[in-house]
Amino acid sequence: MKKRPFAYISIPWSGNVLEALQMADDACRAAYESGLTPRCPKRDFMRFLDTDRPQELKDMKDMSHEVLRRCTILVVCGKTMDEDVMEEIAIAKRRGIATTTLDGILIERGACLD
Repeated sequence: MKKRPFAYISIPWSGNVLEALQMADDACRAAYESGLTPRCPKRDFMRFLDTDRPQELKDMKDMSHEVLRRCTILVVCGKTMDEDVMEEIAIAKRRGIATTTLDGILIERGACLD
């Protein structure tokens, strides 16, 4: 059985939540097809946390950062970056976690996602 490195999928959440969730699903699928084990905690946590509650928003960020620290690679998705994405990139840099874009993993596998 081939080991699949854990990849943290970073998605900007400003704007339309449904579009962001679809982007997260598409990115997770592309990461999986590229031989990675995708982890998108914001997508997962938004299913049961209320981000309108300050404590739950803080908990989501803290738990997401904990997941990131356990991953091998950070995959930044989307054409824009919000404060959370920039913070995740900074954490990855401090921890020596490889960072790429979704385009980067798709090019490597020889595919393209519209």
